[in-house]
Amino acid sequence: MALMLDILDPAAGDSRLPDLVAAALKGGADQAEAVLSDRQALSVGVRNGALEDVERQESRDLSLRVFVGRRQAIVSTSNLSDSTAERLIERAVAMARLAPEDPYAGLAEHETLAVAPFAELDQYDPAERDADALEAAARAAENAALAVPGVSRSEGADAGWSVGRWRLVTSHGVDLFRRRSRFSLGASVIAGGDGAMERSGDGRTSRHLEDLIAPEALGDDIGQRAAAKVGPRKIPSTTAPVIFENRIAGQILSPLVGAISGPAVARGVSFLKDRLGQRVLPGSVCLTDNPFLPRTLGSAAFDDEGVGTRAMAPVEDGVLTTWLLNTASASQLGLASTGHAARGGAGPSGVGLHNGRLSTGELDLGGLIRTAGRGLLVTGMFGPSLNPNTGDWSAGVSGFWFEDGAIAFPVSEVTVAGALPALYARLVPGSDLEPRGGLDSPSLLIDAVAIAGK
Repeated sequence: MALMLDILDPAAGDSRLPDLVAAALKGGADQAEAVLSDRQALSVGVRNGALEDVERQESRDLSLRVFVGRRQAIVSTSNLSDSTAERLIERAVAMARLAPEDPYAGLAEHETLAVAPFAELDQYDPAERDADALEAAARAAENAALAVPGVSRSEGADAGWSVGRWRLVTSHGVDLFRRRSRFSLGASVIAGGDGAMERSGDGRTSRHLEDLIAPEALGDDIGQRAAAKVGPRKIPSTTAPVIFENRIAGQILSPLVGAISGPAVARGVSFLKDRLGQRVLPGSVCLTDNPFLPRTLGSAAFDDEGVGTRAMAPVEDGVLTTWLLNTASASQLGLASTGHAARGGAGPSGVGLHNGRLSTGELDLGGLIRTAGRGLLVTGMFGPSLNPNTGDWSAGVSGFWFEDGAIAFPVSEVTVAGALPALYARLVPGSDLEPRGGLDSPSLLIDAVAIAGK
């Protein structure tokens, strides 16, 4: 059995991954699925003008999932030799025969599978950055941040490049391949001194090199943010309007995405499990997911189970219209997959958005501040806590207090809290949406939020 798995791209004429699936069927599986992924990556870090690290990575992972009736097992390896592949099949089938039955286990339904031809999503940039280019970018970002008055030292800057390839083959006819590139840049600095130090950091990622933010622009923004935070005050506990800046507003919305994910709903651990078809956001607000935006990080013509994706609005005009489903959760809920299966590597799939975006309003950040008049602008968040059954939520935050529609002073050591269903019902989106990742949002204004201070 010749199963040397050294080529991922089916266009290259390789038949060995399908051979592995066929061998699993011959070895006793009723159905089988194989996922093979590889990645090449290079990153360079600098700190305070000195080269700190250079990391190069090359990895390859194979996962085999087999079904014996409604029993399933998943095994994986990074050793892709013939003998290992044979042992992988034997072990997977033996494990499946001993596993408990899962009535929802199985491959994606035929009618949900992606069908070619696929839209060109421009996910791969052949430009390759060497260590010198990455070091130069990291140094430029760090130098720009350190040049801002008030910035005292760097906590490091890094730049990276990677290319990943992924292939899925199943026993019911799926054979899908994708290749993606990724370019990244990040930095973190400290402003102030003598015990009054404040940190600021940020990072950006893009599929194409030319879409990545200029190092100087990123560094200057990080430095300005750090310097502005020096000398924070504590504020008394109160109830006031809170604005979540667009850079972190997605963290307010991520519990909503978790609450409408099929696995959470199927398990009954969702504060929105009984709200399908009901209003969960203000009437003018939509949460959309478009997997067909070229050159964006989450775009995909098919999900990680081979199910075709489609543009949709999980929340339309404030109304919750759908759950986000993979095959298993769809089966458990008696529905069809929505094409949101996602897996971090070669293991079983979870659920995730592709390019989630909250609709925008009419006011920029300054307009939201002027509208609110007095309150808290949140620019940093840490340690969020959530009760997934009730939606009770709290988080430590930092940012700026504003008075009379203008920034007054920086604040820290503050906690904001509330019941998310009630907070979501009152949010007012700004106009400053900035696409960054899988869930993007403009700045969000919410009135009458509980603020715990000194």
